[in-house]
Amino acid sequence: MPAVEVEHLHVRFGERHAVDDLSFSIERGEVVALLGPNGAGKTTTVETLEGYRLPDEGAVRVLGLDPSRQRRALAAKIGVVLQRGGVYPVMSPERVLSLFASYYDGPRQPADLLALLGLESVARTAFKRLSGGEQQRLLLALALVGRPQVLFLDEPTAGVDPRGRIAVREVIASCRDEGAAVLVTSHELDEIERMADRVVIIDRGRVLASGSPTAVGGGGNEVRFFVEGLLDRQRLGAALSAEVVVERPSWYRIAAESSPALVARLTAWLAENDLVLGEVRVGHERLEDVFLRLVEEREGGS
Repeated sequence: MPAVEVEHLHVRFGERHAVDDLSFSIERGEVVALLGPNGAGKTTTVETLEGYRLPDEGAVRVLGLDPSRQRRALAAKIGVVLQRGGVYPVMSPERVLSLFASYYDGPRQPADLLALLGLESVARTAFKRLSGGEQQRLLLALALVGRPQVLFLDEPTAGVDPRGRIAVREVIASCRDEGAAVLVTSHELDEIERMADRVVIIDRGRVLASGSPTAVGGGGNEVRFFVEGLLDRQRLGAALSAEVVVERPSWYRIAAESSPALVARLTAWLAENDLVLGEVRVGHERLEDVFLRLVEEREGGS
């Protein structure tokens, strides 16, 4: 049985479909990122999984339980990280972790969590005096106190400095290695590429794509480039002996296996035709590019 199951979920606000026939699952020991633009239905989906909303149609299960009807039984088995808030402003990390630990049988020790998230130097500092990144790391520590089997993370690296981001990624990876299922929502797609085993991209409550961060865009080891100005794709394609495809405004892809010779011919042709090469990327399509392309295609087709 998957740790998290979403089956044909529908959630409506009046006549608006916030979630429209959404289905996906998360296995134990897997990190899945739920991605989408603002208003895509991510928060509504996660709130339903956490038991704060009821489905209008379909079903959700977490560890085999109905989150809204069996919330008490589920509460001790999950961890939730909100983007901000949830801690009394004058409480210190040491104190609030000790308080949360008292709610569980067999909790993780506060001192261990302070060390794990790099908070030992601010252990006795009031929450309101912590930096944004320190506050976010403390919220993650609080979610880990009860040794959760499922973690729900909302923007876990928002406002976190580079060293803190590494710590957060390592913690998420260790939770996965210990068998926890992790659902992440984030707009920081570079971070998602580093931490997620699988992504589910949604818009207007429907799945646009799902798969590993590298596979979700399809394609192979190809050349993508940005050009300022009007590009004659047919002429360039004839010079390269390959089709040149528009991926989004000013971004193009050469439908052929990349090679140093191909890149050299591309740059030479652009120079000969007085076109400015803004950027060139070799390899699989980046998750950010996949995300933007899918959302723009969805908007263009509506």
